[in-house]
Amino acid sequence: MSNITLHTLSARKQAGEKFAVLTAYDATFAHQVSSAGIEMILVGDSLGMVLQGQDSTLPVTVEEMAYHTASVARGNQGAMIMADLPFMSYATPEQAMESAATLMQAGAHIVKLEGGDWLCESVSLLAERGVPVCAHLGLTPQAVNKLGGYRVQGRDKHSALKMLEDAKRLEQAGASMLLLECVPSLLAEEITRNVDIPVIGIGAGPHTDAQVLVMHDMLGVTTGRIPKFVKNFMADADSVQEAFRQYGEQVRNGQFPAEEHGFE
Repeated sequence: MSNITLHTLSARKQAGEKFAVLTAYDATFAHQVSSAGIEMILVGDSLGMVLQGQDSTLPVTVEEMAYHTASVARGNQGAMIMADLPFMSYATPEQAMESAATLMQAGAHIVKLEGGDWLCESVSLLAERGVPVCAHLGLTPQAVNKLGGYRVQGRDKHSALKMLEDAKRLEQAGASMLLLECVPSLLAEEITRNVDIPVIGIGAGPHTDAQVLVMHDMLGVTTGRIPKFVKNFMADADSVQEAFRQYGEQVRNGQFPAEEHGFE
């Protein structure tokens, strides 16, 4: 696979072609994921839960994210690498720039921040300085204590309109991508239609420009409750890389996610 860039993924959106995203946290799995043709690797702060055994993403540090981002970069075979800025590492624009610099120097090609239009100043400053940003809307796991748990967001008219407006403002501020987590499928479709930048979904229905899953979830090795939006791709695969390949293929042809993976 030739190197995937922002231009590649923006062109996919304009052509109506979907792309696939998976998490990875080390060189071995980064090699497997990218070799299977997955266009983007997310080095997620989900590593706090699936690698460290934490009960949330909140304990993860910038230093830990940089370590895993560098590991992924060494194993990557051409995928674009997105890395999460962890909890309270971008509370101010100055802090956002310092944290983003650390992850970009570790090998990230784009950083992801959770939050609404309050992020616009930071997004603008980062974009002006050559740091691509993905803005994460909907269920934002770093705010789990404020949200009262892992709940679907945007189900009432007021919050849906607010999320749509936030998406537009973040694009205007310079965001290169959006990620929507656990929002109603119709709202995700509306947001995707109203912005020109690629929109990645997880639990956001089939109409976003891309899909992302946590690797451990789609391999069926997650402990605890399985989210509604997850599909076990190992069930019909004879190898891990084949599961990755099937996931990418089913995202691109629209087979995944199906109706049962979304929220009304």
